[in-house]
Amino acid sequence: MTQPTKTTPGKLLETLLIEWQKAIIGKPETLRLVMINLLCRGHLLLEDLPGLGKTTLAKALARSLDLTFKRIQCTPDLLPADITGISIFDQKSQAFRFLPGPVFTHILLADEINRTSPRAQSALLEAMAERTVTVDRKTRKLPAAFMVIATQNPIEFSGTFPLPEAQIDRFFMRISLGYPQPGEEARIMQMNQQENPFENIKQVIDEKRLLSLQQAVTQVRLDQKVIDYIAALIHATRSHEKIRLGVSPRGSIALMKASQASALLNNESYVTPHRIQELVVPVLAHRMLMRSNSDSNEQILSQIIETTPVPAMPGGARSKRKSEPTLDLVD
Repeated sequence: MTQPTKTTPGKLLETLLIEWQKAIIGKPETLRLVMINLLCRGHLLLEDLPGLGKTTLAKALARSLDLTFKRIQCTPDLLPADITGISIFDQKSQAFRFLPGPVFTHILLADEINRTSPRAQSALLEAMAERTVTVDRKTRKLPAAFMVIATQNPIEFSGTFPLPEAQIDRFFMRISLGYPQPGEEARIMQMNQQENPFENIKQVIDEKRLLSLQQAVTQVRLDQKVIDYIAALIHATRSHEKIRLGVSPRGSIALMKASQASALLNNESYVTPHRIQELVVPVLAHRMLMRSNSDSNEQILSQIIETTPVPAMPGGARSKRKSEPTLDLVD
């Protein structure tokens, strides 16, 4: 019988970051957000300009995990069946046989998701919300660790179909990478000069270990004051004069889970207001609609953070654990 091995969330994060940074240079905070998204079983929207590493990040994430990975190149002629699969008639068995589509995987990369039609985009809604796919009136389960990573270009509008609000709300986070610094760009060129950086990325986590980490997130303690603080932040987005559509309850749950994952990765025994504040923008900004295009979602959220009273947390200095928790994981 295989004996369980001892490991810690912090050590696994550090190992994952080392592997991801073999392909993504100079973005430790962004990679940390990706890790939080992964621990919360969320779907990730990478929104950035072309050539900044969106697809590279998705591929590096998949390669570091001992999970299946498939990619959909979204185009205007993509059909829902191209995503979910189709039933065909087998002449030998004289019966219909289901051919699963690329959605039946652990990590699904939907590249340039806003280039495909709303009909095809909607084929992902059930998969993202329920982790199931219904074809020909039969519902099939997706893996427990199923995750969608979608990319889109925020400034190119020709030949694109904006994501409906219902689908945008299904994404746990929206993040961007941004341009690299000159020194970082030089490293990127050197790294790609002779070999493909993906060749050196090693697999760190399998599905069983990942599910154990995701379960550990739910054990991080939430004080009632912290829950009330999250509720106050969310309510402020619904009553703000410049916001037409505020954050849904799905957004408040996402912010709560993200703060738990952040606390776990920082070796903290419970969530503090600081953990919530640092995650407000990546978790909530894409879930709001402004009344005017001149107002920035990020700026309004920053104002809400500044004006919302922060609860006093007793024993804040004791939020650090005396020893980092270990997880029993069977390899």
